[in-house]
Amino acid sequence: MLYRILKPLFFKFDPETMHSFVGGLMRFAYCVPPLRWLIRKMYCIEHPNLVRRFCGMKFSNPVGLSAGFDKNGTLFRAFSMLGFSFVEVGTVTPKGQVGNPRPRIFRIVEDEALINRMGFNNDGVYAAVKKLKGKRPKNLIVGGNIGKNTLTPNEHATDDYVKCFRELYEYVDYFTVNVSCPNVVNLSSLQNINSLKEILDELYNLRRFFIENYKWEHKPILLKISPDISKEHLNDILVLAKEIELEGIVAANTTTTRDNLSEDVSHIGNGGLSGKPLTSKTLETVRYITKQTGGQMPIIAVGGIITPEDAILLLLAGATLVQVYTGLIYSGPGLVKEINKCILDTPF
Repeated sequence: MLYRILKPLFFKFDPETMHSFVGGLMRFAYCVPPLRWLIRKMYCIEHPNLVRRFCGMKFSNPVGLSAGFDKNGTLFRAFSMLGFSFVEVGTVTPKGQVGNPRPRIFRIVEDEALINRMGFNNDGVYAAVKKLKGKRPKNLIVGGNIGKNTLTPNEHATDDYVKCFRELYEYVDYFTVNVSCPNVVNLSSLQNINSLKEILDELYNLRRFFIENYKWEHKPILLKISPDISKEHLNDILVLAKEIELEGIVAANTTTTRDNLSEDVSHIGNGGLSGKPLTSKTLETVRYITKQTGGQMPIIAVGGIITPEDAILLLLAGATLVQVYTGLIYSGPGLVKEINKCILDTPF
């Protein structure tokens, strides 16, 4: 109710400015124990029927915060107060970079959508490590979404992924390899099978080294794919996934298409579209992966989850977990609780 009153005011300000403002409020609230308790009481649901197992990890519920919201690991503790069972930090790159020029986030209010061209803006992997160290909220799972620096040529991209993987390994619970963001020049070409295999092989080898020599825990490696790739390309990725025993897929990233929009956005230009117009694409992708793999590929579904019903459809389509981002902006902080309540009311 309160968010519905405040939302028109929030939307009068630049999206990136509001993101920083809300993030600051959440961090402040988390540092004040009575406020932290009150917010958890308002938004968190605990129930054994919400618990999910995914890639050997135990999640207290199926709802997570997508990468892109907490780029530097400064918000994951605070946003756990809203009931998220996991937060994916990043995309993190080896070196800090400012990303693309502002303005670079645009609300498409009529369509409950965003267009962003952030460009992997973050403070770099060493800054992320500093934020990730220390005590976490109980049962919170943290993922590390890793990418390459914009100025790193694709032929050296593997080095960037390896560096992020190596530095973050002790501080996250799983990794998502991001080769599908449309806002970094030529990044999507890393989705070709040879490049993917090179990157994933190196990460698998490094993980094996850590486990055998340092006795570190096994950390699952997931791949985030684009919703815009062809079925033929997706088939090739699934063949590779089976060959190397990829542990999971995050489906999917933002789209470069402008399908299902009622508002004219030609003046905005390039960027990845998220929100309600992406719902059908995400659902189609999840269903296809589930069908092609006989339901054997673990999936985190992300993209177009604005309502609890959107999340239910994706879970029924074969996803084990879901992530939200744009839905949080349009539906408010109660979305996680509403999704979890809907899950408890829905026979699976």
